[in-house]
Amino acid sequence: MEAIVIEGASVVLPDQLVQVSVRLEGEVISALDGPRDGARVIDARGMILAPAMVDIHGDAFERQLMPRPGVMIATEAALLETDRQLAANGIATAYHALTLGWEPGLRSVAIGQEVLEKLDALGPRLTVENRVQLRWETFCFEAMPLIDAALAGPLLPALAFNDHTSMGVLHPSVAVQDRPFDHSPDFPVVDMGSPEFAAKMDARAARSGMDPADFIALIGQMWQRRPEVPTVIAEAGQRAAAAGAPMLSHDDSQPETRDFFRAHGAHISEFPMNARVARAAREAGDWIVFGAPNAARGGSHLGSPGAAGMVAAGLCDILASDYYYPAMLTAVARLQADGIGGLADLWKLVSTNPAAALGLADRGAIAPGQRADLVLLDWPEGRTPVVRHCFVKGRAAYGAIAAG
Repeated sequence: MEAIVIEGASVVLPDQLVQVSVRLEGEVISALDGPRDGARVIDARGMILAPAMVDIHGDAFERQLMPRPGVMIATEAALLETDRQLAANGIATAYHALTLGWEPGLRSVAIGQEVLEKLDALGPRLTVENRVQLRWETFCFEAMPLIDAALAGPLLPALAFNDHTSMGVLHPSVAVQDRPFDHSPDFPVVDMGSPEFAAKMDARAARSGMDPADFIALIGQMWQRRPEVPTVIAEAGQRAAAAGAPMLSHDDSQPETRDFFRAHGAHISEFPMNARVARAAREAGDWIVFGAPNAARGGSHLGSPGAAGMVAAGLCDILASDYYYPAMLTAVARLQADGIGGLADLWKLVSTNPAAALGLADRGAIAPGQRADLVLLDWPEGRTPVVRHCFVKGRAAYGAIAAG
């Protein structure tokens, strides 16, 4: 692989934005302001060079798999398209939030199995590092063999504890952001025979390809597993810890919930649903994740805390693409424009911090010896930034030349 020197860009270093040349040799950054020595030179004057992004949670790939409700696309084609979108958006490492649930269809264990198999087979053809976040629905005991297999795979996954079963049967008088600890004995449950519950389950039934009445019967059966769930959570946490996998808990609504999952090895709080949970996570030294679309749009579509406010308050370490890959770059641009912070600090939300939280010590910063995962941005002052080049381990994963 030829050496490359990128010259003339303003470079996002861990603590500052400076103009310095960056030399890539093989898969790593070999020098800052080093010699050319016959390297191919990229003139990046007027652009910004930053560490390529690390996405801790992205489920936009589901729209490639199922672009319309009930319409499935071939998994291999969907994953190849997803890979192209990641590279074009400057994301060199992606953890696909792969739901392993008891629902049939898109978020089933069967689809999860197929995605993992296809990602493994497609590895040599992919341009970025496609990993998975095992987004495990804790009532889905059937997922345990697949979790074990993934933990033994070549690219270590993350394990995220999700409980959309309890959220689904929550009594409508209680806001989901304020629901009690999911394993509390007095958890308020809806009347599953009510018309209101049937209406609530319509969308989930459609996604699963089920008749609504059959879906309601199925969720009722799953709810009967509730007494066994904490034991299975403990088992999953032990297996992930033994493999060295990072763990997250999703949509925590109470400090008690955060404490519970931390005790099982989950030191990342993913999308805490209110500020008191985020503060509890901060006091305990946990990593805190919010959605980049939240920050890019200026608020949550679910009524959860605003990511920009959480960043400003020191209660957000990481921004994830969530359901929209371009949001990571757009969120950083908006936060900078709104005066929330400088670019060097804000960029850590999408590179340095997610890499550290996931145990990826070889990437997330521009420094000699780090992986040559870089993104070159066309970013005129006051305008929307766009990715012009993305490098992954020194390879050109994406390149675009403006018409002008």
